Amino acid sequence: MIKLRLKRFGKKREASFRLVATNSTSRRDGRPLEELGFYNPRTKETRLNTEAIRARLAQGAQPTDTVLTLLERGGLVEKTVRPSVTAGQAKQAAAREAAAKQAAREAAEAKAAAEAKAAEEAAAAAEPAAEA
Repeated sequence: MIKLRLKRFGKKREASFRLVATNSTSRRDGRPLEELGFYNPRTKETRLNTEAIRARLAQGAQPTDTVLTLLERGGLVEKTVRPSVTAGQAKQAAAREAAAKQAAREAAEAKAAAEAKAAEEAAAAAEPAAEA
């Protein structure tokens, strides 16, 4: 299977990447079938050979997640919502809902405790008046 992936090059701690088409079983920095573009994460510079990328995608090449993001930014593929994003958003919404329920429960308990304390104080204040 042909993969569209990033090939690292550059100095230590100053990496740049080439977008390449390569066999899925080959090494990350091995010899690619074709170089399709360039990406520099430090300056966010991206150069893409759009015709060659479209040709590889038409042949059935599978981009990695990072390359897919670059292609979406470049307008070569339509932006899709990944299942992990949907699941994460659902989990966050459930957590927010649970936190809101917990806060409401705590507020109700605090209000009930305050009312009970006020009732006790009123009863305590009424007792000495009744004795006198």
